Amino acid sequence: MTRRLAVLLFGAASLLLAASAQPAQGGPPALSLRYTFDGWWHGSVTDVTGRYPLQARGDLEYVRRGEGWAARFPPRCTEGDCPRVILEGTPAPELNPGTRGVRFGASVLMTAADTGDGANVVQKGFSTGGVTQLKLQVDGRAGQPSCVVASKTTIYRAVARVNVADGRWHALACFRSGRWLAIEVDGTQRAAVTMPPSVSIVNSEPLRIGGKSVSVDNDQYAGQLDDVFLTID
Repeated sequence: MTRRLAVLLFGAASLLLAASAQPAQGGPPALSLRYTFDGWWHGSVTDVTGRYPLQARGDLEYVRRGEGWAARFPPRCTEGDCPRVILEGTPAPELNPGTRGVRFGASVLMTAADTGDGANVVQKGFSTGGVTQLKLQVDGRAGQPSCVVASKTTIYRAVARVNVADGRWHALACFRSGRWLAIEVDGTQRAAVTMPPSVSIVNSEPLRIGGKSVSVDNDQYAGQLDDVFLTID
């Protein structure tokens, strides 16, 4: 692919994803949820609508961020009985976007010491075993975030070639619209890949933040998180 063609395609994806998608007439209603962690002392972490609480599995800490709060996950650990902590909701069919447009993401604060082979930020579903998935992750020592959509047979991933594990807050966002999957870092689109618009993300798994489970090799996220969101058009 020539550089000019790549720029044109990337620009087309930017224009497409910037447009406001609308739910199909007579289809499921649009849905939007956001977790700020500012009310964690009430027990479960609840999104701003109060409808989709998350329970902490493991000992999750909360730290001040400006006038609000952020969640702090355990530091990176590779030996012994490492702490494993996630936030987990309950299965909610309305959180399955199907083939509709979906946006999801979070603000992250990581250092080089927090990076590792796996660091799942937000996910619903799995990329193996015939289960579909959407996921935001910061995998690898280079601290590069990526967005994933998995069908039952194929994994599609948009990788931002920038390091966000630099001790500063970064806003990460994933966008799936039609045949495009894109990732945005601090308001700037960094990568986009194509995928079949027929790929449908539907599974019975709950929304999870900070890892895929609390078992060994759970792709534990290390660092701080805030402003987790999911919007389905």
